[in-house]
Amino acid sequence: MSVSNDAKFKLYEEKCNQLLKESEIRFAGIVDKDGKLVAGGFKENITPYEGDETRLQSFLKFVSKASIRKEYDESLGPINYLAARRNKAVLVSFPFPITQMLLLISAEPTANIENLANKVVKIFSDVN
Repeated sequence: MSVSNDAKFKLYEEKCNQLLKESEIRFAGIVDKDGKLVAGGFKENITPYEGDETRLQSFLKFVSKASIRKEYDESLGPINYLAARRNKAVLVSFPFPITQMLLLISAEPTANIENLANKVVKIFSDVN
């Protein structure tokens, strides 16, 4: 891994930690194109729901495929984020097309997805 990647992953870790300070966020992680978690994770003192990590991995596979699709980019613009509201959690992913990374967030089911997206954009505005 190059020094620039180390610095980028450190920045990702800092940004994920900033997100984890938000009360409704349970998990914030950066995942590479191979599905490997490179920064972030579950909030301290949070007990993952049974199968949380498996569900996050399944969601990651889904959003990875959807994020790579470019068929509507020309007419509608690129994907800003993908969200799924479940009974026990809200799952949101934000693709970083240049680096081919994804920010994956799991939040409490009461989380407002638009407010969450605005917080993410604010925190990650200087990251590509």
